[in-house]
Amino acid sequence: MTASHDADRQRLHELGYAQELNRRMGWFSNFAISFSIISILAGGTTTYYLAGFAGGPRMITLGWIIVGFFALLVGMAMAEIVSVYPTAGGLYYWSSKLARKNGAMWSWFTGWFNLIGQIGVIASVDYALALFTLYLYKLFENDFVITKYWAFLVFAVMLGLHGLINSAGVNVVKKLGDISVWWHVVGVLVIFVLLLVAPDNREGFGFIFDYNNGTGWTNNGGSSFLPGLYACMIGLLLAQYTITGFDASAHVSEETHDAGRSASIAIVRSIYVSAIAALILNIAMLQATPKGQFSNLILGVDGFYATGGANALAVPLGGIGAKLLIAICVVGQFFCGMASVTANSRMIYAFSRDGAMPGHKLWHRINPRTRTPTNSIWLGCGLSLAVGALSLYQANDYSVAFFAMTGMCVVGLYIAYVIPIYLRLTNPDFKQGEWNLGNYSKLVGWTSVAWVGFITILFFAPPFWPFWPIGGSTDFDGVPFYHLSNVNFTGPIIIGLFAVVGVWWLVSAKKWFKGPQVQGTPDELRLIEDALERGDVSTFRKLEDAEDARVTERQHGH
Repeated sequence: MTASHDADRQRLHELGYAQELNRRMGWFSNFAISFSIISILAGGTTTYYLAGFAGGPRMITLGWIIVGFFALLVGMAMAEIVSVYPTAGGLYYWSSKLARKNGAMWSWFTGWFNLIGQIGVIASVDYALALFTLYLYKLFENDFVITKYWAFLVFAVMLGLHGLINSAGVNVVKKLGDISVWWHVVGVLVIFVLLLVAPDNREGFGFIFDYNNGTGWTNNGGSSFLPGLYACMIGLLLAQYTITGFDASAHVSEETHDAGRSASIAIVRSIYVSAIAALILNIAMLQATPKGQFSNLILGVDGFYATGGANALAVPLGGIGAKLLIAICVVGQFFCGMASVTANSRMIYAFSRDGAMPGHKLWHRINPRTRTPTNSIWLGCGLSLAVGALSLYQANDYSVAFFAMTGMCVVGLYIAYVIPIYLRLTNPDFKQGEWNLGNYSKLVGWTSVAWVGFITILFFAPPFWPFWPIGGSTDFDGVPFYHLSNVNFTGPIIIGLFAVVGVWWLVSAKKWFKGPQVQGTPDELRLIEDALERGDVSTFRKLEDAEDARVTERQHGH
């Protein structure tokens, strides 16, 4: 372990950084962070309604196979890069080093898309966690009505708890992350067994490939298969939203032993283990569906479609069994939100270390006692709270803001994933690291690029018809789809944020942002590490201030 730690420290010095964060994780703990963020107990239940409408059981089942395969290719392409550049900056650092020209520009856009996507992850996960928590309470108090105000209040409390846990230090996060893995594995097993043996009036396993199209996209009795195909493609978004966030393994690589190998393994393993477990989970939910009740279940409760998955878990059992399954999901989602804040804080810390964030001196600050980027933790929580506040401006439909958060998450992250993959493919000088794909690198890489382009279009597309008012509304099983509930705000949000980041680059940032910067000379890096290890806060702060001054001088030319 000591030899590995020394090698990791030396590699980090070669990349230009001091060992400021605590390197306490092994491959399993690194894997646990990404696995917890993917969290099948979160995504596999909270967006269950979407595939339920768009393709029904058939796409809920096939989605995990199709998306799991292509997401694994994306993860493998990323794993090959992190093996060479195991640093907390992750994607934006890779883009800078892999670009043959305009490295700072590529780094800038990659970093901001990564940040946008991560904020979307935290907001969507903790908002869904709030809904499931309220759903659990509703099982005890039948007369309770979930409202957007209650949802936002619980959402804010969950964000605060996740900020506090992360502020306690990486050791706490590590232990809870390890527990999270087993909670998800055992939790899925418990759900599968109970849903397999308990319900009597069930659809059964023959139901898992049934087709349902409740999107409103139909051919009005014609023979064209295109509307149905479109609906099925929209159904892929259940699995695609779930299998995100595995870049976390890169962001905590500076806290991981044998990082060049461990982070790569963790990325790949978190994806395929999650896809297999999610398939098992959703098959259990489908076969246990009470006969003829599928369309009603996926509508959720009190106007929140995201609780459709909670219905699918609770209704077949009822009573104490229902409460147990929802409680399992609530705890799993809590672990997911915690890990999401961890990954985001490391990204903000690294991005600020290189001077990209406004107020970078503040966000780069390390708590010398816990060796945790505490300020970055709370910035991420604050930004996520602001995104979640959009839910307060919803009218009568409560799926609009949640779907926008999920789209912001997936599109932001996967664009950030694919930029360094593309740059690696077009850089003939890239030298593979310890973990690599050998001769399959280009096949895997270009397939990943094509897949990300495809899913970006899907997340911009309108899931339901009509997506503008035509005659006021249309009905699905007697439930009105008003035009607001059919609008997909993902495109406008992402394009708007891209415009802001792009204009900022053209007007200002290109003059001062130079991409990842060397933190200091080898002697200066060792001084920083020595002060942290001795607990000499005064000396560490002086060195930190000097480092920030150098970053400001390099970036702004002062």
